[in-house]
Amino acid sequence: MRFTTCFTAHLRQLSRHLLLTALLLASNLALADESVQSTAQATAATVASTPAISLTPSSQLDPTLIQRASTSVQTTLDSALDLIGIRYKRGGNSPETGFDCSGFVRHVFKEGMGIYLPRSSKEIAKTSEEVDKQELQPGDLVFFNTMRRAFSHVGIYLGDNKFVHSPRAGGKVRIEDLRERYWTKRFNGARRVAD
Repeated sequence: MRFTTCFTAHLRQLSRHLLLTALLLASNLALADESVQSTAQATAATVASTPAISLTPSSQLDPTLIQRASTSVQTTLDSALDLIGIRYKRGGNSPETGFDCSGFVRHVFKEGMGIYLPRSSKEIAKTSEEVDKQELQPGDLVFFNTMRRAFSHVGIYLGDNKFVHSPRAGGKVRIEDLRERYWTKRFNGARRVAD
């Protein structure tokens, strides 16, 4: 049993590192377009003082192309990615019982940064700083109108238009793309909890 638990933990860690590497490679490929290149250079200059997401030493990516995040935000993202595959449970707020969307976000920020967020997605939106969609940074919160009311769903932005969330009954914590039609239509706004 101990071997299985240890093996599962290593598998999750490997999955997390592979996911971050894939996100960074996708960002690198997107820079082939000239207009995106100039935007990336301007963004890199603006955030040059922020430490980069940690990668394995063998990584050969240009550091100016890497989405940047503070150490505490990186810890929070790692915590979120470790929970991929945990089942959805309405009202759930732990890995053992499962998560609903706000329970997931609340748990991740408590574990990753020691920040205690309100219990509902609507209340979380009220207590955090509004951010323009074009200024999203890893660790920001993205909100959606999924139940015909504002701020009824929340996820955590990872970078490269990806976010992680606990979706709905029958689902599991997973990564989605903001550019998917479903999420684009329902996007409600973004908030920043920590700088």
